[in-house]
Formats: sequence, structure tokens, C-alpha cells
Amino acid sequence: MRGDEEVIALLNEQLTSELTAINQYFLHSKMQANWGFTKLAAKTREESIEEMIHAEKLTDRILLLEGLPNYQRLLPLRVGQDLREQFHSDLAIEVEVVERLRPGVQMVRAKGDATSASLLEQILSEEEDHVDYLETQIELMDKMGDQLYMAQLVDQPPTAG
Repeated sequence: MRGDEEVIALLNEQLTSELTAINQYFLHSKMQANWGFTKLAAKTREESIEEMIHAEKLTDRILLLEGLPNYQRLLPLRVGQDLREQFHSDLAIEVEVVERLRPGVQMVRAKGDATSASLLEQILSEEEDHVDYLETQIELMDKMGDQLYMAQLVDQPPTAG
């Protein structure tokens, strides 16, 4: 089923963002675990896996539309050197995605591709949730201070009994 070239291009743009986010979130997760923030690292790793699921769905859709998924293009990673930087770096990716998808969904729907529009709406909803989560973490750091916020994330090993 041959798809519209503009729709396939948008799906590939989104795929690029998802592939970039997978790597960025995975690296941030590993850094967080290394710093001792294992609960946060697990959450960030889950976000990386969610982006992988998005990439898989986009790939399947592009292939169905007889397009070629572009796995060779990645955006530069924005690696945060501390938690605050990581939250801001991850938020930047998510905001860019939301700003692309809002008009993108309308364009895809106007071209009569309801299935691609539905997929993009699902991704948009999940990305908006992630924006909210990241904004909340930044607000908590602002209110509590970085040190107190980070103290809440430390997971102590169980004591031997």
C-alpha cells in the first residue's frame, strides 16, 4: 500500500527523534544508576523502552506504506552531566516532538491517512505525559533544592539481618 511521501517523511522525522531518545535516555539511565539513583534509573530506562516501542510502531507503519525507515539519521545526543541537566535535555527532545506532532497529526489526517494519524496521536499523548513528568521533576528540584530532591532518590541496600 503506497503511502503519501509527506506522511512517510513525517513518520521518518518522528522515527529519528525516537531513535535519538532511546540512546539518550538509556545513557542517562546508566549514569543515574552509576550515581546511585537506582529508582530514577529504572524509570528513565522504562522511558527508553517506551521510545523503542514507538520506533517499532513507526518502522512497521513506514514499511506498510512502502517507505524506507531511516535508521541512519540520529540527532545529536544532549547528555546531561547532572540530574537537572538530564531533565532539561530530555525535556528539550520531548517538547520538539510535541511541537512537531501537533500540526503533523492534522496534516496526516487531512491527507486521509487515519491510521498514521491515530498512531501519531497515541505517541503524542505519551510524549505529553513525559513532558509533564519532566516538568514536574524540574519543579520539584526548584522547590526542594537539588540536594534534598536527590536525597529522596537514593536507594539504600538492605541491611544484613
